[in-house]
Amino acid sequence: MSAPRDHALAAGEHEHVFLGEGHARNERRTWFVIALTATMMVVEIVAGGIFGSMALVADGWHMSTHAAAMLIAALAYFYARRNARNRRFTFGTGKLGDLAGFSSAIVLAMIALLIGWESVLRLHAPVPIDFPQAIAVAVIGLAVNLASAWLLRDGHHHHGHGHGHDHHHHGHDNNLRAAYVHVLADALTSVLAIVALGAGSLYGWLWLDPVMGVVGALVIARWSWSLIRDAGRVLLDYLPPGEELPDEIRAAIQAPGDTITDLHVWQLGPGHHGAILSIASAAPRPPSYYRGKLARIHELSHVTIEVEPAGPRGA
Repeated sequence: MSAPRDHALAAGEHEHVFLGEGHARNERRTWFVIALTATMMVVEIVAGGIFGSMALVADGWHMSTHAAAMLIAALAYFYARRNARNRRFTFGTGKLGDLAGFSSAIVLAMIALLIGWESVLRLHAPVPIDFPQAIAVAVIGLAVNLASAWLLRDGHHHHGHGHGHDHHHHGHDNNLRAAYVHVLADALTSVLAIVALGAGSLYGWLWLDPVMGVVGALVIARWSWSLIRDAGRVLLDYLPPGEELPDEIRAAIQAPGDTITDLHVWQLGPGHHGAILSIASAAPRPPSYYRGKLARIHELSHVTIEVEPAGPRGA
């Protein structure tokens, strides 16, 4: 008989599926937003070049790079779903979204640098702007961005549990958050373009157009850093300050005669955490006993417990 395929589970082996509850929905919405963004980016880049607006061209290039970044998010959703039961991913594919979010954040940082540089150049060499047409296209771009933000608005609030549990809990989907931040960056650039073009049309302030580009670049760079930091923490198994899960585990397990001697907690996917515990006990019980004490902690989707007799001093 042929060997089992990589995604097949051996007899008696439990699954390691740590995808968020809204995974399929978020994937569909991301693909739809990509279609909207790709359509609008072509309109804005062409119109910005024709009408001479740096803010409008910047918005269009934002959309082109954001469409590529959101493609990373969509493909990550697809790959994680297709390989969720692949045994070669020993802790599941839940972190693929964080890897995609980290990559998208780097793209976002590059966008901020590009827009800032182009805007500085435009400050030194301003060009004539066809204000009415440029404003009209910027308003359309903003409408598309707001529609995209609405589609992605709530997918990162509620996530579910795999691994044989019936509970539901909250978790952060950095993949969807990256797509959402890209859309917000587009919306911000559209708003700044409208303000700059409006003021330029009324008062002839051509310099305001590139200045708004610099402001947008700084704000987008800050958003990028926040996303790089948060996704990077997940990839490095870092628990952020204020994370109470280790304390909850200790409170549930430690009792007279039972001491946790080693504890590792990390995120497996949106709303899913894993834990490895070593327990020294004066009266050792089966791991199932301690697993039952942890059952009320819904964020724990995968637990490995080692129990050893305590030494003469209960250490």
